[in-house]
Amino acid sequence: MRTDACDNRTTRSKTKGLRTNGGWRSYAVGAAALAAAFTATACEPNATDGAGSTPSGRPSASSPAKPSDSGGDNSGGTTGGGGNGGDSAAVPDCAEDDLSFGTTLEDGKGEVPKHLLIAVTNAGDKKCAVHHYPHLFLGDYAEARYPIDVYEDSDPGEGPVVLAPGDEAYAALLASGVPMDQYETDSVTLLLHGREHGSDGSGPIGVDLPRVVAFDDGARVTYWTTASGYALDFIMDS
Repeated sequence: MRTDACDNRTTRSKTKGLRTNGGWRSYAVGAAALAAAFTATACEPNATDGAGSTPSGRPSASSPAKPSDSGGDNSGGTTGGGGNGGDSAAVPDCAEDDLSFGTTLEDGKGEVPKHLLIAVTNAGDKKCAVHHYPHLFLGDYAEARYPIDVYEDSDPGEGPVVLAPGDEAYAALLASGVPMDQYETDSVTLLLHGREHGSDGSGPIGVDLPRVVAFDDGARVTYWTTASGYALDFIMDS
């Protein structure tokens, strides 16, 4: 992930209530099991440290890398996705008041700003789950026409993302891909997805962007994932 002191600022936005118009469209491995697996592996003559290699190429939206069965880290691996742990169905949905949101610009200095990473943090004191992907609208929700389209192939296929207190999940946002109907804004409105696909799980939440960004009809967002690199793979070649 590239960082620039001037342009690549991370902003944090507290949730704020706006008018709503109705609906729109974890890996937890036990310490004992992990220790046993490590010991068994270490005893094998050809045991490695378990570090996987990272593919050099990035996938396109039509042919993305698929998550592996092992979870990726939060700092840019291309594996992992859902971040489920145990019976995720028993974990309550995250309430907007227990979440904080931030956005980071992933473009270098002097580049056209169009690649962003959205982070959601569980600021509460209990586990909770976020579902599918965020419903995103440009600017003020009251003036929004339709939500930003999603990369369907970015679905890790592992159910909701379960966040322990302090944990983060990520969704990558491509601002432009088709130079038509451009709209400049320094904020987006986010609605959490409900458990049912296409449903809403919160009211409108205002999220600031690091700077003014020009969006167009090619804007796309990914599903939530605990691996930021997995999400970014869908947008960085676009």
